[in-house]
Amino acid sequence: MTAAIVNGQPAQDGMLGTRGAAARELVGRLSGPARVLAAMIGALVLFGVVIAIKGANPFTAYKEMFTSTFTSWDSIGSITIRATPIALAALAVAVPARAGLINVGGEGQMIIGGVAGMGVSLAIDGSLPGTLTLVLMIVAAAAAGAAWAGIAALLRRYVGISEAVTTLLLNYVALDLMFFLIYDRWKDRAGSGQPATRALPVAERLPLLGWGRVHAGLLIAIGAAVVVALVFRSTSWGFRLRVVGGNAEAARRSGLKVGALLISAMAVGGALAGLGGLTQLAGAEFKLRSGFIATYGYVGFLASWLGRHRPGYVVLSAFVLSSIAISGDSLQLDSKLPAASVNVLMALILLMVFGFGAKKAVES
Repeated sequence: MTAAIVNGQPAQDGMLGTRGAAARELVGRLSGPARVLAAMIGALVLFGVVIAIKGANPFTAYKEMFTSTFTSWDSIGSITIRATPIALAALAVAVPARAGLINVGGEGQMIIGGVAGMGVSLAIDGSLPGTLTLVLMIVAAAAAGAAWAGIAALLRRYVGISEAVTTLLLNYVALDLMFFLIYDRWKDRAGSGQPATRALPVAERLPLLGWGRVHAGLLIAIGAAVVVALVFRSTSWGFRLRVVGGNAEAARRSGLKVGALLISAMAVGGALAGLGGLTQLAGAEFKLRSGFIATYGYVGFLASWLGRHRPGYVVLSAFVLSSIAISGDSLQLDSKLPAASVNVLMALILLMVFGFGAKKAVES
């Protein structure tokens, strides 16, 4: 309206507002993967500023990170080994998230899965063929992880305590349980004196895939992601979980057994995390020790949110975060940056994806 224009200022504000609306509309039109890619590029730009402030050349640092991380088969193998349990831990978050639950307990569920697997090995003590023992270890790990997550689900269902709180606290209980075992009952008396169990016999370890130290746990993780995706897409259970996650009260009024669905979602998530602990035990560590899981459960939680709880994206996110962690060695050795710098990059990527990467409402 021309009557409202004074010295051109309102017209200028209107122009800026139009440009801002156009920018928001452009963001809104980007597909989900494109928004995530744009957010990651933005995070790399911001981290480049951090590198420059520390006195290093950002372009050289990124080149050395890429070269040391992706041009060596050993490095790619290390990324794959690290990403395998993280992917399963991320799926353990994605399944409950489908029902509107927040599972922060992947770390504890992975530890309990590893404890259960080692317990089977110690109990059998070579009296059964190694392959059969390994199968029993896998079943025990999944069952133990499901039971551990089920504790939080039952507390949510019958006591009303938030699963986000109970799963987080149960992580410390699981860690203390493992410490009790490796410091006392299960400590290898013939070992080096460090708190750890005996090593798994070779016959009870996950077979290698013929690519360095990469083991069959990778196939378990990929298979689990495919199964979860099919369940989400093609089964009534997956559909009911989505209904509950969308509006639990409406689902209850529609006759769905919301309590049972919540418990089953948490149990399935815990089983996946338990499998993650087993793959770390039988594929990489071969014994329980104090740094057995090394915060993989928490990284899996971030990977699930980074992948928007979609199984395929979740697995990809696990590999992305594992690559960043492995590339941290290059930052420290080649660019002379602190080892913790890689955590800054990871945090920037997550913040940018959560902020810019989310689909924005476009103003009309």
